[in-house]
Amino acid sequence: MAKQSALLILTSHRQLGETGRGTGFYYDEMAAPYWTLIDLGWEVTIASIAGGQAHADPKTLVDPDKRPPMVARFMDSEEAMTKLSQTPKAADIDPADYQCVFLPGGHGAMWDFDTETVGQIITDAWAQGAVVGAVCHGPAGLLQAKAENGDPLVRGKRINSFTDSETRQIELIGVEPFLLETRLRELGGHFECSDNFTAHAVRDGRLVTGQNPQSTVAVCQLLTEALTRQ
Repeated sequence: MAKQSALLILTSHRQLGETGRGTGFYYDEMAAPYWTLIDLGWEVTIASIAGGQAHADPKTLVDPDKRPPMVARFMDSEEAMTKLSQTPKAADIDPADYQCVFLPGGHGAMWDFDTETVGQIITDAWAQGAVVGAVCHGPAGLLQAKAENGDPLVRGKRINSFTDSETRQIELIGVEPFLLETRLRELGGHFECSDNFTAHAVRDGRLVTGQNPQSTVAVCQLLTEALTRQ
């Protein structure tokens, strides 16, 4: 029997507004779901908005002795690192090829995930029964996604993401182009969260979301439940 296939989509945006600081995807938010899927026996494709080499947020590129286990495992894997260096463009992806789509976060996602391209990938994947996951700023990729009836995908669903309060705490209100929690609420999502920078993950059927980097492990646990229909 053919392996099931999952897609990870990474931001290609590298500048944190006008701050002069770099950004990109958060390494652990990519590596942890990657290995969760691989260890379940799935094939995993890593795509990015622009294609080619995907770039991590510089602050997640830490010394080897400080790397989270899944990040260390990823960086030690030649196959995984090759995937990261040769990502296909999201616009070239056929959602019909995948039974799971996951959106890792990183501040960059706030600039290039709220697009028709990402929204259509999620819309099409959802319509064919795929599990959809996202963490931290990754749920920005859900904003233009639609349910089968044309409603926003998040409407009426339990959901979370990086919160407005967390954005205020790290002084990025007015730097990022919008407030993700606010947008999800405006679309009718049943937003729930925990205190700033504490773990919180939500599963509503085939939709799995997590609040912040601290939620990545919990998100992967719920992703596994959704994929194995426990």
